[in-house]
Amino acid sequence: MMHDHESEYDENRCAGPSRSQLRREALDVLRLAHTLAALSDAQLAPLPLDAELLDEVRRTRAVKQQIARKRAEQFLAKQLRKRDDTELEPLRAALEHNREHARREAAALHRIEQWRERLVAEGDAALDDLMQQFPSADRQHLRQLARRARAERDAQKPLHAFHELFRALREIFDTATS
Repeated sequence: MMHDHESEYDENRCAGPSRSQLRREALDVLRLAHTLAALSDAQLAPLPLDAELLDEVRRTRAVKQQIARKRAEQFLAKQLRKRDDTELEPLRAALEHNREHARREAAALHRIEQWRERLVAEGDAALDDLMQQFPSADRQHLRQLARRARAERDAQKPLHAFHELFRALREIFDTATS
């Protein structure tokens, strides 16, 4: 037998977001605060932060002791939770853009490293493949660098040519993408 006040209670209870949902959102904002506290001034500059929030991030970063830093990050999260989602979404989007840019940069560096390894290991066969993709590259210079890098590696000497080959490949890839 259900009473009127019980049905009223059930309706009020189900009206808003669940407690679990509120907790997930709070933890999401705490992760955002932790991310902001880990950024340098140069990384913070392009983010859409108002002066008050920027000062709070800097205060949080200034705290060095672990437990105090955790408390400061929680306070920063509290300040972020006070803001409307419309204010936080551009911030999240900018951070995601930065993460995506870093992923692309890392992938490009891995691709260059793979080419460098291939040029040193395979020699002219790999150079032919590279020249098909980048016909304007200096074939002779790359061949010399690859041979010197292979000789340095075989003789267990410092890898100067290996690093120089990487720089040359990065320049080729950078000019091709721009």
